Amino acid sequence: MTSKDQPWWPVELAGMPHFDMAMKRVYAWFENEIIDRPPIRFTAHNAFLDAATEAIAHLSREQKKRWWFDSEQQVNLFLKSIEGRQFHGETFPVYFPNLGPDVYAAFYGAELEFGQVTSYSIPFVQQWSDADQLILDVDNEYFKKIGDLTLHALERCEGKFLVGYTDLHPGLDCAAAWRDPLQLCYDLYDYPENVQRLADLAIADFEFIYNHFDALLKENGQLSVSWMGIPSHGRMHIPSCDFSALISEQFFKDFGLPILQRETKSMSHNIFHVDGSGVAKHLDAILSVPDVHALQWVQGVGDKYPIMQWVPLIQDMQD
Repeated sequence: MTSKDQPWWPVELAGMPHFDMAMKRVYAWFENEIIDRPPIRFTAHNAFLDAATEAIAHLSREQKKRWWFDSEQQVNLFLKSIEGRQFHGETFPVYFPNLGPDVYAAFYGAELEFGQVTSYSIPFVQQWSDADQLILDVDNEYFKKIGDLTLHALERCEGKFLVGYTDLHPGLDCAAAWRDPLQLCYDLYDYPENVQRLADLAIADFEFIYNHFDALLKENGQLSVSWMGIPSHGRMHIPSCDFSALISEQFFKDFGLPILQRETKSMSHNIFHVDGSGVAKHLDAILSVPDVHALQWVQGVGDKYPIMQWVPLIQDMQD
């Protein structure tokens, strides 16, 4: 199904009266077409959290977790960040329920350590027999809290902003969160069959998890959108494999590529998150998947930050 064949419904946002035209430009972009100009946006990822950084720096571990779990406060922060704003171009006001990039791993029993602007998983597969405990639990505190954050945002979003779904990292990123990234690198050499089992467990419930939150949003008239802020009337997904920066091209083809093929096949729109030059070495494999429709380039920090040095690579991506 192409973008042109998908359902479409009107959305009215006070700060974005040109919403419908903006979506037409995005859909044209997905089809490698231009209506009047390419889509353009003006935003900083997680900008609404920046103001809270200093406020929670002194908090204890438990206090930080309570801060992240406070649904009303999280939505209040977002509302404050968009108050009185006009959203130009294809800059969509999107709130997505966020407990950090390892929350998918936490749905299976991992504990999250919360910081000022993100969280990370505490690895708990110390012995391979620990993998027997990896069972999706929709009643655990992280799965339920993502639901609570979503519902609270839906109650307050009308005419103001879009509500998206959380950051989902199945596959090798999830396996690394369970096992520990460095240890998983060793395991690829020493215990490849056990790595394969972890990877299989980390993708097995992806469709169920995605569909659960997608249905909740669609029932409330929302589009499909997440942290990247590019909406779809169909099913938007942001596949990624940040762990792949640590492994060879062959290991990615053997362990990562089959997962990418699986997680993209039922989606209307897939934008692969290329997190730096370490991931970019796998571009040939990533672009071999026909259901990857676009790439998001993240150049990194330090001497990798100036964007102009990456123009040749970006042109290669376009080609």
